[in-house]
Amino acid sequence: MSFRFISPVGRMAAVSVAALVAAAPVADAASRDKRFFESVAGVWKGPGEIVAGKYKGTKFTCNLTGLPSSGGETGLTLDGTCRVGVFSQPMKATIAQVGGNYQGKFLDGADGKGLDIVSGNVTGDRAVMGINRNKLNGAMVARLQNDSAMNITISVKVEDRMVPVIGLKLNRQADAYAVGSVKN
Repeated sequence: MSFRFISPVGRMAAVSVAALVAAAPVADAASRDKRFFESVAGVWKGPGEIVAGKYKGTKFTCNLTGLPSSGGETGLTLDGTCRVGVFSQPMKATIAQVGGNYQGKFLDGADGKGLDIVSGNVTGDRAVMGINRNKLNGAMVARLQNDSAMNITISVKVEDRMVPVIGLKLNRQADAYAVGSVKN
């Protein structure tokens, strides 16, 4: 068995390379998550329906604007309104990556009339956020079908299974101020 002396500089280089290799999956996940939230940025409109519970069958329409988190943060704010007939309700969800997890609020959070976002995971074209209010636990799943269509499902946990309660089908709205070129 032979032992080789590694200089302090060599040890620092080896430790640095090991740290970069270990951090690569985390960095890839962070950039993947950031790309997902940036792809959801824009103006969205579409119908929704309450599919379970006391108000089952209630149909509504939402107009929402998604803005990615400012700076280098990973996350999103989705803000706008949902309308049932002539009645309109403000809607807002804020999601931010804090450490290695997601946190945020739907409306004013569980302390008010909304829900807390307590966890999350982004995989490809789908984000799954854990939601909570007192003893109510559930999930919000947002899935991009393509660049211009997104489905959102909110489910709650009943005993040992997840039950969908709200479904939305949103379409990206074209920018009213888009400018094109004129060819001669």
